Amino acid sequence: MTTTQQFPPPPSDPHRDDGGGDGPRGGGRQGQGQGKGRGDGYGPPPRDLAHSHGHGHGHGHGHGPAAPVSRHLRKVIAAVLIPFAAAVLAGLVVLWPGGTPSHERTGVGFDRQTQRATVAELAEVSCASVNSAGGTTGGGDAAAGAPAVPDPAVGALRPATCKRATVRVDSGKDEGRTFTEIVRPDQSRQLHRGEKVVVAYEPSAPRELQYSVVDVDRRLPVGLLAGVFALAVVVVGRMRGVMALAALAISFLVLDLFVLPAILQGSNPLVVAVVGASAIMLLALYMCHGLSARTSVAVLGTLVSLVLIGILGSLFIGWTALTGNTDDDTGLIHGLYPGIDMSGLLLAGVIIGSLGVLDDVTVTQTSAVWELHQANPAMGRRGLYRAGLRIGRDHIASVVNTLVLAYAGAALPLLLLFSVAHSGVGTVANSELVAEEIVRTLVGSIGLVASVPVTTALAALVVCADRPRPGRPAAVSAAPVPAPARGGRGRRRRR
Repeated sequence: MTTTQQFPPPPSDPHRDDGGGDGPRGGGRQGQGQGKGRGDGYGPPPRDLAHSHGHGHGHGHGHGPAAPVSRHLRKVIAAVLIPFAAAVLAGLVVLWPGGTPSHERTGVGFDRQTQRATVAELAEVSCASVNSAGGTTGGGDAAAGAPAVPDPAVGALRPATCKRATVRVDSGKDEGRTFTEIVRPDQSRQLHRGEKVVVAYEPSAPRELQYSVVDVDRRLPVGLLAGVFALAVVVVGRMRGVMALAALAISFLVLDLFVLPAILQGSNPLVVAVVGASAIMLLALYMCHGLSARTSVAVLGTLVSLVLIGILGSLFIGWTALTGNTDDDTGLIHGLYPGIDMSGLLLAGVIIGSLGVLDDVTVTQTSAVWELHQANPAMGRRGLYRAGLRIGRDHIASVVNTLVLAYAGAALPLLLLFSVAHSGVGTVANSELVAEEIVRTLVGSIGLVASVPVTTALAALVVCADRPRPGRPAAVSAAPVPAPARGGRGRRRRR
């Protein structure tokens, strides 16, 4: 009489994958197909190993956070990034400005004193009477002829109606003071009662001409829009969104406290841009994505791409003889601070402008390679590189198109002027104003394209060069295990 040995049932395991082909469980079914559980030895041992063909060593691969890399690999990454971070910190200390250098205001463009104000009263007046009385016209000339409009009743032109705005100053030493502004009907900006405006102040002008309306106060709607943006980022991104907003604030602080004052004080714009962009890159990436090997690979890929952009930008800006002094704003900067290298400032703008898109590309490529490795640890570095590059090609197409359209949208009024002048494509592209944008776009795009294979290759090398920690078993191959032979009816034959 054969005695059947009883075994206790296995404990429940929520992570266990009881697929269609289980290993031996409970002795009722001998191994039919390959086990897809964790292979942890639950269930009775087979009575006869020669008759048991079930496989209880299946693999379950979680797709949560990336597994930590070995200590050896962390040392290799740290050996590269720690000296780089130390060099960036040293650059910040050496080049740190004492503050923005002061200068005597010119009263031109943005270099003028401004205050907040409100349109208190608005009344209609005849433009002819205002001009004959020598009244002040906002943005116009009092001696110019008054505009006229056709009058169907008399079949002739009649003087147009202007508006006399009484504006109250709401900030500064003259708070509460009022002045009059004449608004002509052909002006692009029309004032309305109660509207918040920005006024320019020129202390050397006659008292009645010291203040003039120069713009509309848009701080409230812009601030509200920024609040909606921040709320959307936090609601969708949660903690990652909070960290992204914090990184964004730090990026603005680096630009405002370091990059801009250092350039104004006469430091080399290219060196300042490289140090500032590197600091922003380190802070933003590690704050948003955590201190990990995955983030470090994205940092390395971004760094290599920035170096390439700097080399190409320096070469082609010099070859195309771009001065960087193409509009009123750059001309004003050059007039106030003639020691600034304007072509170097142009290259600094290319590097900083490319950094934001580079972060997106490198982080995406690194995450793609990491997830591919987690899904199939048996895939070699060549397979990971090819799979990641296929993902990157789609990213390249969308990012390059986005970058080109962003620059084209910003230069749309300029392109309209060239279209009105019936200028050919060659003439338009050869002008410095457009050539500057072309060089900026193409250099940045080349860096973005290069970042995909560079970052993918680095990520594939890192995940495949990983060594398991002592006492930690090496990853078991996830290659499919051949199914046992089956009979004609799907049952396995006994041997």
